Amino acid sequence: MHDTSGPPPVNAAPAGAAVSARRARRLTGLAVLVLLLCLAVLASVLVGARALSPDTVRQALTATAGAEADIIVKEIRLPRTALGIMAGVSLGLAGALMQGHTRNPLGDPSILGVTFGAALAVVLGIALFDITALHTQAWLAFAGAGAAVVVVYLIGSVPGRGPTPVTLALAGTAVSWLAYSVVSGLVLLDRSTMDDFRFWRVGSLVGRDADILLPMLAVVAAGTLLGLANAGALNALALGEDTARALGHRVGRARAVGLLAITLLTGITVAACGPIAFVGLIVPHLARGIVGADHRWLLPYSALMGAVLLLAADVLGRFLAPPGELQVGIVLALVGAPFFIYIVRSRRLLAL
Repeated sequence: MHDTSGPPPVNAAPAGAAVSARRARRLTGLAVLVLLLCLAVLASVLVGARALSPDTVRQALTATAGAEADIIVKEIRLPRTALGIMAGVSLGLAGALMQGHTRNPLGDPSILGVTFGAALAVVLGIALFDITALHTQAWLAFAGAGAAVVVVYLIGSVPGRGPTPVTLALAGTAVSWLAYSVVSGLVLLDRSTMDDFRFWRVGSLVGRDADILLPMLAVVAAGTLLGLANAGALNALALGEDTARALGHRVGRARAVGLLAITLLTGITVAACGPIAFVGLIVPHLARGIVGADHRWLLPYSALMGAVLLLAADVLGRFLAPPGELQVGIVLALVGAPFFIYIVRSRRLLAL
């Protein structure tokens, strides 16, 4: 018998060390993002129109007397912060999933018609049934977002193969513009509808019903689990559908899971906060620039970055228009558009 044992290949140890170092860097990056999120949460609780010292906030968190500071912290700032975290996680993760499934670097969750489907449902509820309660409008918006995605999926499905990235993008664009036209017509025809709709469409964390937080948490948790479970399939789909099938993935099921996750995450966020732009578009590019195209890392990075960005923009908006504040949707548009132009001009728009 010949002794087949021997020293490992010369390049095995350096390659293994490089993989370990890259994994350590990525884990460190996640830890840094968690730390940044904690700082953003702290700023969101401390900063507001009414100045409160850290000690006052600490006492308000533990007090039950119902003083003014207790009410501000517990009933306004904490729910607002929780809403911002969930909305940021949802939009960041949904944007990464959307860009991965459509292979479109300019893709964001609104491509599937989610935003305007939700807007159409809200406008119809106001115009036809005089529904002005934000809590009811939120569930109307969620239903409208889900209905829009179903229509887009059906229109974009190729007989025998299901939806493709191109057909999904085209169908989503068509459905979005159709819904936008109907919304514009209804709003212009009815002044009261326009007034009621204006508050919802700005994209804000302020004045939202705290009763939606627990249902939103359940939906966001379900969408996040589905999205993270979709990472392996997305990595395979990046190599082409035929290769993904050869690797044992069911392409149709993978796309359905991804679209369901996007619908849940974006639909509930648009329902609760209104349409908030740029988070789902910019965050995946930032995450991809750090961890590359591996969706096993890209998706959690995008979720955490989305939460940090949204909370930071909300805190920034409290300083920009004293004694009032700018809504987070406006701040993100002001900051996001120039930043995205910078990414494109500096050629950091990474190919998918």
